[in-house]
Amino acid sequence: MRGIDERIHTLVQALPYIQRFAGKMVVIKYGGRAMTDDSLKTMVMQDVALLHNVGMNPVLVHGGGQEIDRWMERMGMKPKFRRGLRVTDEATMELVEMVLCGKVNKDIVAALGGLGVRAVGLSGKDGGLFKARLKRGKRDLGRVGEITGVDASVLQMLTQSRLVPVVATVCADEKGKALNVNADHAAGALAAALGAEKLIFLTDVSGVRREPKRADTLISRLSLRQAQQMIRSGQAEGGMIPKLEASVQAVRGGVKAAHIINGTTPHSLLMEVFTDEGVGTMIAARG
Repeated sequence: MRGIDERIHTLVQALPYIQRFAGKMVVIKYGGRAMTDDSLKTMVMQDVALLHNVGMNPVLVHGGGQEIDRWMERMGMKPKFRRGLRVTDEATMELVEMVLCGKVNKDIVAALGGLGVRAVGLSGKDGGLFKARLKRGKRDLGRVGEITGVDASVLQMLTQSRLVPVVATVCADEKGKALNVNADHAAGALAAALGAEKLIFLTDVSGVRREPKRADTLISRLSLRQAQQMIRSGQAEGGMIPKLEASVQAVRGGVKAAHIINGTTPHSLLMEVFTDEGVGTMIAARG
């Protein structure tokens, strides 16, 4: 009986959050080890299914860096990065599109389908979702793009039909040539365009830290000003930079809060949404 009592108590505690977020958009940037570890992937898919089934509208934006790296190695290609972004020559761009749109995206759709959730996979090219151009001043990155506009109407139609959109961030320039857009930046722009309640990043670390290598320096809340200062000062490093940049963009665009959490913690997504304490770093207008 004790186990049943605890489960009922947990459900009752979650009720105010379920009521508060019913019908609200939540953009989830899915990446890191939670995409490659089968048990973690199963838990993330369960979390998304639960959010969907209690009346929220989750939208998944996914990366796939480790899967791309694996395929590059199979093809005898060496991954290269600058400032946390993948250097994408023409050959790499072809492989990125094949892996993200043809494999990773459809694997996620199938995993959600296995849990009874109707999901639809798209790329940034579909339905005019993203307008993009080559990243300015970063020609050494090759076919890396930046988003110049978002038309979220196709996603709104899908969510109104109780479908879960799963978005791969391969976009096209004005000539229709493919661009590799950082999934963190794309998630931030999309969350703002959708007027999302929350933007949540699943990563391999506990959140933003004052000292990146020390887990005990986790920052639970950041204001926009503090987040920008961390970027300017160099306190944020590597892959945390685009996540903070995207968080700032989203909150400036009207998203209530952005969250950077550890996707390797079982059911961290539910803990962040359905508890006051949360499990990572929250970025909001005033912290």
